[in-house]
Amino acid sequence: MAIRVAVAEDSFLVRQGLEQLLESSSTVEVVASCADLESLFDAIERERPDVVLSDIRMPPTRTDEGIRVASRLRETHPQIGVIILSQYSEPAYVLDLLEDGSDGRGYLLKERLHDRGELISAIDTVARGGSLIDPKIVEVLVAARTRAERSPLLELTEREREVLAEMASGKSNSAIAESLVLTKRAVEKHINSIFMKLGLATADEVSKRVKATLVFLAQDGERPETAG
Repeated sequence: MAIRVAVAEDSFLVRQGLEQLLESSSTVEVVASCADLESLFDAIERERPDVVLSDIRMPPTRTDEGIRVASRLRETHPQIGVIILSQYSEPAYVLDLLEDGSDGRGYLLKERLHDRGELISAIDTVARGGSLIDPKIVEVLVAARTRAERSPLLELTEREREVLAEMASGKSNSAIAESLVLTKRAVEKHINSIFMKLGLATADEVSKRVKATLVFLAQDGERPETAG
């Protein structure tokens, strides 16, 4: 059964592009296309999509509508996944998105939209209750935490920080091994070392460890001012 997706984007050209991109996939069905917050909420009640793919800024205020959608759905329709599409790499947006939990939530930079496979994979991950954060955002969070005074991340080696960033972006051990040109066994050793140092060794599933990592990166982190 195809994953039912509601698209919300105020730019007509971008919205049309997203629809065409998704409609070319046999695993995704676009059930609604919206240009503002009100029409998106109407479509959600009418169509009950599996995943909402939303721009972070839309009418009426063009500030953080996408985040507000995710927060409201956490209460009203917790089974609906939300992927935020943004051109902004500000960690504060991601921290707001994950404030009520990371299950079924994703944040992708719009520069990823040229890769249909990556977008479809993100939709599938979120539809299954997983979480996904753009690797560039993870890099920013890791850098910020590393700079923080007395941060446990300071105990990590450079290679362990690279593995952590790859893992927190949602990659499997095999994918990390391929990306960093390591053996899978070496990746597993690095991951075990990372979570021992971060006090997160009790997590026993990759998906749970990713969420724990994101929570760790977010806690007490600096929240930069919203980009204009």
